[in-house]
Amino acid sequence: MIQWPNDSMANYVLRRLLALIPVLVGITVISFGVMQLAPGKPTDAAMQFNPKASLAARQRMEELLGLNQPIHVQYLTWLRRVVRFDFGRSFRDGRPVTAKILERLPITLAINVAALLLVFGIAVPLGVLAAVRPGGLFDRLTTVLVFIGYSTPGFWLALLGIALFGVHLRWLPVSGIHSLDHESMGLIPRWLDMAWHLVLPVGVMTAVGLAGLSRYARSNMIDVLRQDYIRAARAKGLPERRVLFHHGLRNALLPIVTILGLSLPDLIAGSVIMETVFSIPGMGRLFYDAVMERDHHIIMALVTIGAVLTLLGNLLADVAYAVADPRIRAGGRL
Repeated sequence: MIQWPNDSMANYVLRRLLALIPVLVGITVISFGVMQLAPGKPTDAAMQFNPKASLAARQRMEELLGLNQPIHVQYLTWLRRVVRFDFGRSFRDGRPVTAKILERLPITLAINVAALLLVFGIAVPLGVLAAVRPGGLFDRLTTVLVFIGYSTPGFWLALLGIALFGVHLRWLPVSGIHSLDHESMGLIPRWLDMAWHLVLPVGVMTAVGLAGLSRYARSNMIDVLRQDYIRAARAKGLPERRVLFHHGLRNALLPIVTILGLSLPDLIAGSVIMETVFSIPGMGRLFYDAVMERDHHIIMALVTIGAVLTLLGNLLADVAYAVADPRIRAGGRL
């Protein structure tokens, strides 16, 4: 519990940031240990399918990469590099891990930001309209559709979209982010070509995230519309639109701030399944390839980035919730 009258917001944020350090270290320790327990080694990709690679050659490569050291020594070596913002080099091609991540970052950001905006832009109005008349025809219809969407696996919906819109109707491209002749296009046609390739994956990601958030918005809006101040606003003769969107929706959106904060890691980590199904060269696909190739440096880099963003997302959600809701500050506790 944080007493707002005694502590400033800056002190609260600083203490929370300091408290996140041991949590982050614990996450990296567990992740590093689990990764070491997984079958296979980073040298397998280079040596396992090489008939000329002897056991001595494999041992020399492991010694060169430091894989023959005890696990705690390997972790401390990795941690010293990470403190200097150096995630090492990929075991597969020797390139810096940071460079490989920065290459994939823009496309992952573009896809997830677009999907997130569409999810919030569609789910919140659906939830509000369903909450106006609970149990009505629109509410029952959206409830059925939402539960169907909520129970549908994302990868199956992606494959269904590929089969329908890509193979059968031939309306949309089904893989990659560019056409084969994109290098001969101008700047604007190239951007339009990329956007056309992203219609299907963004649409599937929007459909997957839409269900849960719309139900969450509906339940919050129903609770708000039952409050006394809503009844008082209606008794004063205010227009229904003003009651719903000015008094009701503003307060119903406060809990959704938490969801928005928790969505921060997805902007970077992306969707491993979607990027793999649609062959999109984003960070999700990079993580999948790294797991298949036992590229520990890339795996630990992406796990660490995801952990940092998750912890910061929780912190930002708490702070934003306190800033947005005056009742929390007036109550003197978070």
